[in-house]
Amino acid sequence: MRSKTVFDEYPEDYDNWYQKNYNAYISEIEAIKKVLPSGKGLEIGVGSGRFALPLKIEYGVDISFSLLKIAKERDLKVICGDACNLPFKNESFDFALMAFTICFLKRPLLALNEANRVLKIKSHIILAFIDKESFLGKYYLRRKHKSVFYKEAIFYSIPEIAKLLKDSGFSKFLFYQTLFDLPQNLTQPHPVVKGYGEGGFVVIRAKKIR
Repeated sequence: MRSKTVFDEYPEDYDNWYQKNYNAYISEIEAIKKVLPSGKGLEIGVGSGRFALPLKIEYGVDISFSLLKIAKERDLKVICGDACNLPFKNESFDFALMAFTICFLKRPLLALNEANRVLKIKSHIILAFIDKESFLGKYYLRRKHKSVFYKEAIFYSIPEIAKLLKDSGFSKFLFYQTLFDLPQNLTQPHPVVKGYGEGGFVVIRAKKIR
């Protein structure tokens, strides 16, 4: 029997974070929109659907029953499944999104290999995450033991994510960044800027090359 995750134990707390930090949430959505391709999409680690819904991503998969229940209430097409063993056929999707998911995976390379498998040739994967080397990454690292969610998270730097992507058959990276202050301090959404190195939230789009 599958063991419960922290997201199963605190689904409302997870989902409510986005409403409490609405300006940060909108900034993150806008950053992902900059690189979002058209076509049939999959969100891996869809959670409660906070990203799939506004981004109009048609399909989602997650390991948390509690979060999927919320996503289903939002009329999303979601299925319970493991990122390391996706319940989809080869080359089923035009793009895949992982928003924060990479930080909670015990075997990230295996999950990216699975994402590669279900993506069509020359399609894209999008990773959205907190840059470990940014001010925000350092802030969360100092306080991760106080968070029920982040205490088990693994934060990555841009080079570390880039290596994982290359090792799983992706290349031709495109970067965008946002969040130039702590989420709780934002009084309005922050701008989305190309590149990385200043913003705490980074989005990488990479193309499947093999």
